[in-house]
Amino acid sequence: MNSLIQLRHTLHKHPEIAGEESQTAQRILDFFKPLNPDETIEGLGGTGLAFIFKGKNPGKRLLFRCELDALPIEEKGNPSYQSTVSGKAHLCGHDGHMAIICGLGEKLAQVRPESGEVVLLFQPAEETGEGAQAILNDSRFEEVRPDYAFALHNLPGFPLHQVVLRKGTFAAGSTGMRLHFTGKTSHSAHPDAGINPAQALAQLMHQLPQLPKEIPGFSLLTLIHAELGSLAFGTSAGKGSLSMTLRAYDQKDLDLLIEKAQALAKKIASEERLKLEVEFVEKFAVSHNDQELYEVVKVAAEQLRLNAVEKAEPFNWSEDFGLFSQHCPSFLFGLGSGENCPQLHEPTYDFPDELIDTGVKVFEEIVKK
Repeated sequence: MNSLIQLRHTLHKHPEIAGEESQTAQRILDFFKPLNPDETIEGLGGTGLAFIFKGKNPGKRLLFRCELDALPIEEKGNPSYQSTVSGKAHLCGHDGHMAIICGLGEKLAQVRPESGEVVLLFQPAEETGEGAQAILNDSRFEEVRPDYAFALHNLPGFPLHQVVLRKGTFAAGSTGMRLHFTGKTSHSAHPDAGINPAQALAQLMHQLPQLPKEIPGFSLLTLIHAELGSLAFGTSAGKGSLSMTLRAYDQKDLDLLIEKAQALAKKIASEERLKLEVEFVEKFAVSHNDQELYEVVKVAAEQLRLNAVEKAEPFNWSEDFGLFSQHCPSFLFGLGSGENCPQLHEPTYDFPDELIDTGVKVFEEIVKK
């Protein structure tokens, strides 16, 4: 078994979720030590790592990014290298993405780029939408600020090794939004003596999912959780909350949807005499692909005789890499992980080992370009 597959299996056995990736980072660090990168930056944006390989001549700085974190989900598949951590598993393929970037590191250690620099970035906390922002906020990001940034994601449901491309939006932007309502608790025999958020929640649960109809481009509002009072039959509730995910293909549409949702919540809270607090979690920017880089990746796929397809519509899910596309020309593309591969985040999902070599070759071809 080659060293990259072995590395992936080790990473798969020892998953760490967002913000806890210190052992994973150490394993990556140990892998890179014999490769002698020109510079190593540790603890970037938390547990992040950057390895810099410098070319023979001055030129552009390219960044290739992968993710360190696993998911807080119990693995139900049964590989020989099954997760040893209860309730945590690599069910999104970040173990495979790391192995691919490690493979690119091996290639760069053998042959430095002709010109410029290549930065291999291992980013923490992708799943919570916090990692990219933490990297960008780190003062040492200036040492690796790229001219161009690239990333890939494996895609179940697409033929194995197929390269999936898009110009413009590749994946939607999204944000989690929580509405917290405070009224006044009373005896359930005298609900009129209190202020119960039930009516506000009922109205919002009906009206909020209709808001995307008022947005020009594609958008979606999905209710995910509601809470009202507590299970005390003698009590009329005085508190309630409603949680939702808002997403759109265009950042302006997403901002407009957020604005409309907040305005509706404020209006109904005011009518129902409730205090309202709004909280945002898991923010993901729209992943926007640069037009010129599209040609670079397409040619790379063609040179390797890989089947490259253009996806008609963006993906509805979000990727933390989107934030990099607000700071430099960026490109996120997909690699098919098989038509019968379980979907991402499913308990039986497992990254296909045969994709590691394909990913390394595509990235290597991009470096040459």
